[in-house]
Amino acid sequence: MNEDEKSEAYVGATEVGLHHIPASSSSANEGDSLQERVLHSVNHRRLNPRQIQLTAIAGSIGAALFVAIGSGVLSGPVCLLIAFLFWATVVYSIAQCQMEIVTLFPLDGSFIRLAGRMVDPALGVAVGWNHFFAQTSYVIFEATILNTLVGFWGYDENPAILITVSLLLYLAINVYRADLFGETEFWLALGKVLLATGLILYTFIAMVGGNPLHDKFGFRYWKDPGPWAGEDASGKLEAFINAVNVAGFCMGGPEYISMIAGEAKDPRRTVPRAFKTIMARLVTFFIGGCLCVGILIPYNDETLVTGSAKTYAGKSPYVISMTRLQVPVLPHIVNAALITCVISAGNAYTFNASRSLHALALDRKAPRFLTRVNSKGVPFYAVIVVMLLSCLAYMALGSSSAKVLNWILNFCTAATMLNWSVMAFTWLRFNKAMRVQGIDRNALLPVTSKILPYGGYWAMFWAPLFLFVQGYAVFLKGNWDIATFIFNYGIIALAGGIGLGFKIFGRTPFHRSKDVDLVTDLEFFDALNDYYQNQKDENPPTSVKDKILAKVF
Repeated sequence: MNEDEKSEAYVGATEVGLHHIPASSSSANEGDSLQERVLHSVNHRRLNPRQIQLTAIAGSIGAALFVAIGSGVLSGPVCLLIAFLFWATVVYSIAQCQMEIVTLFPLDGSFIRLAGRMVDPALGVAVGWNHFFAQTSYVIFEATILNTLVGFWGYDENPAILITVSLLLYLAINVYRADLFGETEFWLALGKVLLATGLILYTFIAMVGGNPLHDKFGFRYWKDPGPWAGEDASGKLEAFINAVNVAGFCMGGPEYISMIAGEAKDPRRTVPRAFKTIMARLVTFFIGGCLCVGILIPYNDETLVTGSAKTYAGKSPYVISMTRLQVPVLPHIVNAALITCVISAGNAYTFNASRSLHALALDRKAPRFLTRVNSKGVPFYAVIVVMLLSCLAYMALGSSSAKVLNWILNFCTAATMLNWSVMAFTWLRFNKAMRVQGIDRNALLPVTSKILPYGGYWAMFWAPLFLFVQGYAVFLKGNWDIATFIFNYGIIALAGGIGLGFKIFGRTPFHRSKDVDLVTDLEFFDALNDYYQNQKDENPPTSVKDKILAKVF
C-alpha cells in the first residue's frame, strides 16, 4: 500500500471513525495491520447497492435475449418455454451456491479464487483463464456486432471505425475508477430493463390486435405450425437440446455478481441481495421473453429458417414480427436500443475480463505486474491487456462478421457452462468441508439458502452434461466442420490444459475436506462488515437523489 493510498484511506476513515474497526486480539501491531487492510479495502470498494443490482441485471440481460433467442424459436414455442424453465432452475441453483460462499468471502474474482481455495489451486487457474478468455471474447463479440447493427440503417463504411470507437469507449469507462464503470452500467442497464419491459408490452398489444393489420393472432403459432418442432422423437429431442443451448447462452448472472463482489461496498449486505433477485429476473425477463418470441412468430418463419436477414437486428424475432405486421418506426427504436445493450455488455465484459486477470495475478497465476492498481483501486494494467487482446475484433475485416460472431458465440457458450460446473463443484466441496470439520453452517454463514444442498447437486449434474452436449449439432450428418468443433470444445481443452499444466509442474494439492481453509480472511471480512454498519448509521444518504435511489434499490 503506497503512501498516497494510505493517506486517502485514512482521510476517508476519519469521516466514520477509525475507532469502530476492531483491533486484532493478539497484539496492537496486528490490530493496526487489520485496520490498514480494512481501510485499503474501503478505498478499493466503490460500487454501491444500486450499481450492484443494476450491474447484476446488465450481466444477465444482453442482446442475446432480444436477438440470439430467435434460434431457439426454431425448436417451437412450448419446447423453448420448457427449456427456459428448466435452465432457470439450474442458474438459480448456481446462484444460491454462490450466494452462500461469496457472501462469506467477498474476494476480488471470488469464484475463481474460491475454486482454488476449496478444491485445488489448479482448478482456480483453469477456471480463471477460462473466464478471462470468455469475457475477452465477448468484448470482441460486442465490438464486432456494432457494424451489423448500424448496417440496419444502411451504414456500410469501414467496420474498423466502429470497432475502434467501441474499444476506446470501453477503455475510457474501465481504466480509471470502478464507480465510473458502475454509474455508466447503472443507467445503461436501466435502459435494458426498459427495453425488455417495452417488448413484453408490445407483444401483448400486438397479439390482441393492436397492430396496423388489426390481426388478433393470440397464440395462433402454438397451433400452426405447432408447439414443438420435429417430425419424430429424434427430431423433437434435437429441438429440445437446441432450445436448452439457446437458454444456456441467453441466461446468466451468478458469475457477474461473483466478480464484482470484490469491489462492492458493504458486500455482506449488498451481494446476497443481488443474488436473491436473480429468480425475479429469470421469471420476468427470460421466461417472459421466451413466451413473447414464441407468440410473435412461428418456428417455420422464412427469415429464421433461411437466416436471410442481412443485419444482426434483422434476425431479432421482435423486428421480424414488426416487419410482418407492418409496424412503422418501432424496428428503428429497437435497433437503437440494441446499440445501448451492446455498449453496456461490452463495458461489463471488459470489467469482468480485467478482474479475472487481476484475480489470477493476485494468486500468482498470471504476471505480477497485473496486480498493480491505481489510487482508485482499478487494476489498470489488466484493463489495458484486455483492450489489447480485444483488438482481435479486427478479424471481422478479414472474415464476414456473421462467421466471426458465430465462432465467438459457440466459444463463449461452452466457457459459460464450464464456469457454472466449477461454481457448483466448488460449493459442494465447501459444504463437505464444513460438515467434515464439524462447523455449523448456520453459525458460520452470513446468509443461507433453503434449496441447498439439493440445488448444488442439481446444478452439478446438468451444467457439466450440457457443457459436452452444447456442440452436438456438429456431429450430425452433413454438419461436420473443424472450425465449429474447435470453437465448441476448444475451450475445454485450452482451460483444462492450462490447469493440468499447473497441476503437474506446480504440484498443486487437491484439498481434502478436513484441510480446506475456512478461517483465513474471516476476521478481516467481519471487521469490514462492522465498518460499513457503523458508516451506514453515521452517514445516511443526504441528497434527495441518493435517498430515492437508496429506497428503490
